[in-house]
Amino acid sequence: MHFEFTELQTSVQRMMKEFVDREVMPIAMEYELADKYPTPVVEKMQELGFFGFTIPEEYGGSGMDEVCYAIAMEELSVGWMSVAGILGTHMMTAWMILNYGTDEQKKTYLPKMATGEWHSGMALTEPGSGSDAAALKTRAVREDDQWVMNGSKMFISNAEHGTMFSVFARTDPEKPKAKGISCILVHKGTPGFQVSRHLKKMGYRGIRTSELVFEDARVPLENLLGQENEGFPMIMSGLEGGRVNVAARSVGLARAAFEDSMRYSQQRETFGKPLAGHQLIQAKLAEMGTRIHAAKLMTYHAANLKAQGKRCDLEAGMAKFFASETAEFCASEAIQVHGGMGYIQELPVERYFRDSKLLVVGEGSNEIQRLIIAKRLLEQYPA
Repeated sequence: MHFEFTELQTSVQRMMKEFVDREVMPIAMEYELADKYPTPVVEKMQELGFFGFTIPEEYGGSGMDEVCYAIAMEELSVGWMSVAGILGTHMMTAWMILNYGTDEQKKTYLPKMATGEWHSGMALTEPGSGSDAAALKTRAVREDDQWVMNGSKMFISNAEHGTMFSVFARTDPEKPKAKGISCILVHKGTPGFQVSRHLKKMGYRGIRTSELVFEDARVPLENLLGQENEGFPMIMSGLEGGRVNVAARSVGLARAAFEDSMRYSQQRETFGKPLAGHQLIQAKLAEMGTRIHAAKLMTYHAANLKAQGKRCDLEAGMAKFFASETAEFCASEAIQVHGGMGYIQELPVERYFRDSKLLVVGEGSNEIQRLIIAKRLLEQYPA
């Protein structure tokens, strides 16, 4: 097994780091505290082709694989995790269209998604179904040449600035719980579809998280993605990539907390010597660095499996679970290293802690990840 990045991957890492230093770092604190959408950064991302990162070149994208994508998510999250979130569900929808869409859907959607002209979100979670994805109740009923959709979705990223959404709805309520679910592409401006309200959050600010409402929303039949009533496997496949994405973002956030702590501990003096000269601080730095190294290896192992088209629900679940716990741990320890300065908003350390809570809850809570991991392990080690 190789543990070094290829020349292309190293080039992507360098490009993303330069972008973050130049475009993200200078505005992150101002925009995050104001809960303001980073339009200048998004426009630059469109200009540089970031919205087409994993979309094949034939559709106007860069054709990068999941390892390169994970690198991009990690580096963006070192600067400001919300910026990575702007691309997250957009790329999940693009992946589903590429893998499940018709030729016509690919030709229609992917070129516009690659430029960012069409910016996508993924609408799965509902007020009564979070980690239990199969419990969704939003309905889509065939009526002549349209789907008539009713229901609501909750905690949807990119809702304010997204232009189209991959929406999961129940199309056959008579089928068992995980059956009878379909994915339908819905555009903003569709009659009966609206972004209802924006939710106030403790972290992950700057990118709107919202509720979507469907009241007899009428969508053309040809907007069905994949096979009717076969949407649940699509959810599971998409979440593999989503969990690699969250793991990479977790590594980036953990790195930011760790690197800030390394710098601060060597500059700040107490009891006549730098903080880094105290053994208790050294122990914190050692554990932070070790956990990050392990999380990174797990994340890129899962990303590599995904890039090869192999099943990686176990590895992606492990990476998401461990990396997000690492991000939360490192963010908390960074506050301890910074002391009072870590608790106030003059430094980004308190933001890392607020953002870290999303990572342990989102894309399937870590309690659910434990169950997924255990189930797959029991399958591999039968009695």
